[in-house]
Amino acid sequence: MNKHTLEKFGFTFQRNSVHIARTNMFEELERLLLAVPDPIDEKQISNVIIEENCLSKRSTKSKTLTARHLIELYSLDPQLPLFRNLLYFWKREPDSRALLALLCACTRDSLLKSSHKLILDTPETAVLHRETMESFIDALEPGRFSIATLKSVAQNINSTWTKSGHLTGRAKKTRARAKAKPAAIAYALYLGYLCGNRGPELFETVFMKMMDCSREKAIELAEIASQRGWIVFKRIGNVMEILFPNLISAEEVEWLRE
Repeated sequence: MNKHTLEKFGFTFQRNSVHIARTNMFEELERLLLAVPDPIDEKQISNVIIEENCLSKRSTKSKTLTARHLIELYSLDPQLPLFRNLLYFWKREPDSRALLALLCACTRDSLLKSSHKLILDTPETAVLHRETMESFIDALEPGRFSIATLKSVAQNINSTWTKSGHLTGRAKKTRARAKAKPAAIAYALYLGYLCGNRGPELFETVFMKMMDCSREKAIELAEIASQRGWIVFKRIGNVMEILFPNLISAEEVEWLRE
């Protein structure tokens, strides 16, 4: 799928990363969507953050930066399909929220998305040292970040993967296994579909790999999501049909056909 079409859905491909300054801000997103469970538009959400101070920030600068970073990570615009469908699953399965936030952030923060390879290649129970993440990030674009910035970015990225359940611990990070549930699996399938994958391919995408479970487990959870009416999942042997009538409008179907 071309970048222009993906941008219409809410993906971004900018070089900048919120993780230079912050984590994926999961706690702030959770508090925000508790205060505004049915947002109308980005302007309304920004007003709740900046004017009403729903996130209890101490200064106008802090409130403004928080709003900006959350918009960069999640768009906060219910007119964009990516955020609209994050909200769809967010309301239906609270236990999936940490993975839903990770998936959405990875579509809008390329540095975070790139880090998935190191995380997923780290064996379960193995220690992931901050310096290892620093070296990985530096290798992506040698010399882009100073030593101090590399340390900060590595800490922030490791913290985000801790929030999602892929790592555990505070100072010492250990590889764990995230706990995927039907809503997160369905959202991962949806993101893969937007990127042009179909049928069995949807269980091989980078988004599905982030779910940290076997293909068989992912299929089982997709079947549950289908039973709940969130997606359509049909399978006969190795032939699969996966559709998203609740998530993709008629207009958006035309975008995908472009």
